[in-house]
Amino acid sequence: MINLHNQTNDLLTESTSNTLHNIETILVIDDSPTNLQVLHATLENAGYEVIVEMDGNSGIEQVKNNPPDLILLDVMMPGIDGFETCRRLQANPSTQEIPIIFITALSDSVEKVKGLSLGAVDYITKPFNQKEVLARIKLHLKLRQLKLELDEQKQQLEQRVKERTAELSQALEELKKTQLQLVHTEKISFLGQLVTGVAHEVNNPVGFISTNLYHADHYIQDLINLVKLYQKKFPTPGYEIEDNIKAMDLEHVLQDLPKVISSMKLGTERIQGIMQSLRNFSRVDGEQKKAVDIHEGLETSLMILQHRFKALPKRPTINVIKEYGNLPKIKCYPVQLNQVFMNLISNAIDAIEEPIKDIDAFSTASRRFGLIRIRTTIDKEQVTIQISDNGMGISESVQSQIFQPFFTTKPEGKGSGLGLSISNQIITEKHGGTLQCISSVGNGTEFVIQIPLKS
Repeated sequence: MINLHNQTNDLLTESTSNTLHNIETILVIDDSPTNLQVLHATLENAGYEVIVEMDGNSGIEQVKNNPPDLILLDVMMPGIDGFETCRRLQANPSTQEIPIIFITALSDSVEKVKGLSLGAVDYITKPFNQKEVLARIKLHLKLRQLKLELDEQKQQLEQRVKERTAELSQALEELKKTQLQLVHTEKISFLGQLVTGVAHEVNNPVGFISTNLYHADHYIQDLINLVKLYQKKFPTPGYEIEDNIKAMDLEHVLQDLPKVISSMKLGTERIQGIMQSLRNFSRVDGEQKKAVDIHEGLETSLMILQHRFKALPKRPTINVIKEYGNLPKIKCYPVQLNQVFMNLISNAIDAIEEPIKDIDAFSTASRRFGLIRIRTTIDKEQVTIQISDNGMGISESVQSQIFQPFFTTKPEGKGSGLGLSISNQIITEKHGGTLQCISSVGNGTEFVIQIPLKS
């Protein structure tokens, strides 16, 4: 064995120059006190912090408690030998990255290959050569440092990629929202123009009819009065007139004709009311909130969708139950809120009309009639609107996506996938509220709108 204590210190200068600011730790595991003493002195003089252990088990515990930067490990030791010690250290994820250099007097290449296959990075043979020991240690510490730096750069790169991906995802979401808003704005604008044009064209003839009905009512009333006066003055008009009176059932005509005129007037008023409701539903809001009656918006939506509640060959009439609370006028964007009501009620009708796919999940008995329930309540902080149906319900997987733009479960051409997304955006972003879906397969669906009173 060469005594390294007597070597000159000038051989250590290069090794110590790079360790002044970052002292690296080397663990030496060897059962020979002489080897430990020599290596400890050599490595310490080279500027390394040295820890020594004399058996494999103690070395493993030392590594776990105080991980070194490099391990010098003797192959031949009592108890567990160096190979088994190396295998255990390499099997532990927390210690497997620490480089291990075997110390051995064996020159058999098979033994060396065995050690390298277990995860060791190099061999130092006995007797020691000082230059070789320090050169190999320096090399593998440098390699380890480069690997750590590479890992750190990799993590930083992954973090940058993750951040950039998040930025791109956010940009994509913003783009979707912008597209959604453009579609929504264009849709409302087109609807407003269409309804205004239709209302104008319908109101002209309806106004003409209404005006003429007013005059016709007076003319008919005058004629009725004249007929009654003739009956009073000439109670016996003759057989020919009496036969004609019986044939036309004059008494019935005199009683029913005012009712016919009244019904026609009521019809024209109904048409005018519908046209006004359509104009109110689709008028441009502007940027200012308005205090409105929420119930009027619900009633307008129900009126517009009234034709869809009627019985069909494969579905009976859909019943609507209204449980309106005592609400004051609420500040909101009424046109946009009306669109939310329209979307949710329309979806409820679609859910009721959806064909049964799983008889076991939803009994046919509960499908005998359609039911939509609308309930409004208010407390000190918010107004709540609940719109529920007794349709098939929505699965959890679908519920997690229903507010995503362009997501739809309807067949192609039946839905754009924008209704619920636009509705959610109107409630959350424009009104600072929440839109929640509560549903399970077989138990129908309820959408809950909550709008804060102060926003």
